Amino acid sequence: MKHVIEPYLPEHAVDSVFELIREYGVHLKIVNDRVTRHGDYRRDGNGYHQITVNGSLNKYRFLMTLIHEIAHLVAFEKYGRNIKPHGVEWKSTFQKLMVPFIRPEIFPSQLLPLLARHFRNPKASSDTDATLSIALKQFDEVSDKNYIFEIPYGSHFRIYNGKIFRKGAQRVKRYECQEVSTGKVYLFNPNAEVELLPH
Repeated sequence: MKHVIEPYLPEHAVDSVFELIREYGVHLKIVNDRVTRHGDYRRDGNGYHQITVNGSLNKYRFLMTLIHEIAHLVAFEKYGRNIKPHGVEWKSTFQKLMVPFIRPEIFPSQLLPLLARHFRNPKASSDTDATLSIALKQFDEVSDKNYIFEIPYGSHFRIYNGKIFRKGAQRVKRYECQEVSTGKVYLFNPNAEVELLPH
């Protein structure tokens, strides 16, 4: 199993991650990219703990996603199934599991302060922390996507499901964008990945 996860993780995280997988009896599946989520945890009918993680994630995001999902498993086992999926029990479990990995042998130095800040109060998705998400993105393989905040005001862009929008004004943190076909206005996080369309 260790040789299977090695290519997906920072080198100095492999042994510790392998121990967590063994300790909690995780059945890990590395899957093709899903747009709506990086990872997923569920307990199947036979009581197996199945975690899936997108194989296309860079090593740092893969590590965070896997630990995020293991934290669900551990929190449910410790506090019962009636807790909120991303409530206080999960947050404290995620912090406890993640802190040993936040060190310079594992993460690049420019990510360490952003991770330290993020893990004071971790969110349901690291994507909602725009600063951290953008910093993590620089370690992705080259992509033809842009972030909303990078594209010009008024430009047209396509999202993963094929819908086309026109970028509007920034409202506090998010951008108002109008769906071209319906005229409906939606709010987008600045770090939403989109495909910029030619004029």
